[in-house]
Amino acid sequence: MTRLLTILLLSSLLGQAGPALAAPAAGFRGLSLSTPYPAQTVRAGERVTLTLTVKNFGLPPQAVALRVAEAARGWKATILGGGRPVTAVFVEPDQETTVTLQLDPPAGVGAGTFRFLVTAQGQGVAAQLPLTLTIGQVLPPHLGLTAELPVLRGPATSSFRYRLTLKNESDRDLLVNLEARTRKGFQVTFTPAFASQQVTSLPVKAGESKDLDAEVSLPRDTAAGRYDITVVAAAGEARAEIKLGLEVTGRADLSLSTPDGRLSGRAVANRATPFKLVVKNQGGAAARDVELSATEPTGWEVKFEPQRIDELPPNKEREITATIKPAARAVAGDYMVNLRASAGEASSSVDFRVTVYRSTVWGLVGILLVAVALGVVSLAVSRYGRR
Repeated sequence: MTRLLTILLLSSLLGQAGPALAAPAAGFRGLSLSTPYPAQTVRAGERVTLTLTVKNFGLPPQAVALRVAEAARGWKATILGGGRPVTAVFVEPDQETTVTLQLDPPAGVGAGTFRFLVTAQGQGVAAQLPLTLTIGQVLPPHLGLTAELPVLRGPATSSFRYRLTLKNESDRDLLVNLEARTRKGFQVTFTPAFASQQVTSLPVKAGESKDLDAEVSLPRDTAAGRYDITVVAAAGEARAEIKLGLEVTGRADLSLSTPDGRLSGRAVANRATPFKLVVKNQGGAAARDVELSATEPTGWEVKFEPQRIDELPPNKEREITATIKPAARAVAGDYMVNLRASAGEASSSVDFRVTVYRSTVWGLVGILLVAVALGVVSLAVSRYGRR
């Protein structure tokens, strides 16, 4: 029984002492002074700006004095807060405040390693941050250019859009100029991704990437085949290029008209009249089995010669004859005849106005009959006279 009580008492004491023993290791108490890159390589003669972060770990709210305790010879060091020089910051418990350290090198500074020391002094606590800047060989400007889909396929009437990624793989911001080399007649435009404004240059920050679209428009009569497009991105000495592929499948594009472009003519009722038409293929692929047809007024007849064209190559035309015969009882006036040429998905139609005239033969016959009748009456009167 005594042994059991001793074990329980020890367990109770250890349970109470556990948190007290662990408390010092639960977290750091004090100040910290940090920057993401305390040692880096820079270019000769350029101003260096570093972001410094002062953080309060579990201390009362307080003002923390900041100063550059050590600076390389000839360098000018300035601590800025809100765009103004500052010598102290205020930090709440478990909060942080950021400032900017601006380092200006002396004129004519050469290659070498330069060291600085920044200190933060609070109420009985302090922190320090050593910094190292090296002036020497830095990364040369370099660009990367890639395409999500480098080869696209479609008819010449399509709009080909390539999604490109431009990467600035250097240590400084660049303004990148964009251009394209391709076949004459092709038009290439550039727009930032998810934007509509066309651009010829694009700013890209150091180490960052930007997406853009290259859109290619082709002439309607572009022949089927494969074409190459080279996109070039350049910024000073930095240069990148990528070759894009474009496969034009080709599609027939028919056009129906007359040799002189006039879509009207004259015809006599009940008499067949021929009219010349021209069918042209303005597409990038041959038009096969081109059928000619018409929609005419009731009682009319329309015939084509030839009625069908087996094949019409790209950028070629064929002359055909449409013979139109108005109805026998067609009243004089204007009529519309719809003429069509179609080959699969390609088609073209025009409205042809026909002005109908009545035949003068029956008019002459009528006049002759009237004249004969008058002659007979006159003869009868002269022979028999009045009785």
